[in-house]
Amino acid sequence: MVIAGVSGGIGSALARRLYHAGWRVSGFARSEAKLSALAQELPGMDFVVADATDAAATEAAVAALTERAGGKLDGYAHCVGSIMLKSAHLLSLEDWRRTLDLNLNSAFYGLKAAVSRMQAQGAGAIVMVSSVAADAGLPSHEAIGAAKAGVEGLVRSAAASYASRNVRVNAVAPGLVDTPLAAPLLASPAARAFSEKMHPLGRIGGADQIAAAMQYLLSADADWVTGQVWAVDGGMGRVRPRPKA
Repeated sequence: MVIAGVSGGIGSALARRLYHAGWRVSGFARSEAKLSALAQELPGMDFVVADATDAAATEAAVAALTERAGGKLDGYAHCVGSIMLKSAHLLSLEDWRRTLDLNLNSAFYGLKAAVSRMQAQGAGAIVMVSSVAADAGLPSHEAIGAAKAGVEGLVRSAAASYASRNVRVNAVAPGLVDTPLAAPLLASPAARAFSEKMHPLGRIGGADQIAAAMQYLLSADADWVTGQVWAVDGGMGRVRPRPKA
């Protein structure tokens, strides 16, 4: 099991869940310091330093971790991404390109590295992270909405391409999750209250809630699930709560 972006909020939450459930877990990320801290917390996990926005580095990381795990890759989770909240007229070309690189291009690089091994062995499960912004049409989400919509298209097409090889490809689509990445959006009580009100359930999601859904999609319990994008978003994408008088 390889997790890309394993040192991030959702990636590390997934690593902890799988580790404590007895899975053999490995992963890669850019920060050697964060990987070292996670390795101390979860002894026996295998990590390498690699940049997921670099196709060659991603291939090398997946290859190394797979080889060190005995040559078989049962699961791959892509937990790499960013938050970019700017309307189109405020987005620089660098903002746009960087958002696509972190969210869409990296997902393709990870998928390519993982699926090339899984199809050869005739089995495997892949799960990506999308966003409620891919479908809901939120203001100032042009770049991240476009990138995550691309991830969802990638997931569905790959699921169709590799179903005959028994390789499943799915995604989760969170709302706002309380992670270090989202910390600037939740920095003040007023900002947190505003964000909570955007979700019909009235609260911000936790990384472990997203990780739980990802764990299921990676597990044998989801053996008949592929090509799906599961909303784990407090109802934000689909639910319109009853107005208060």
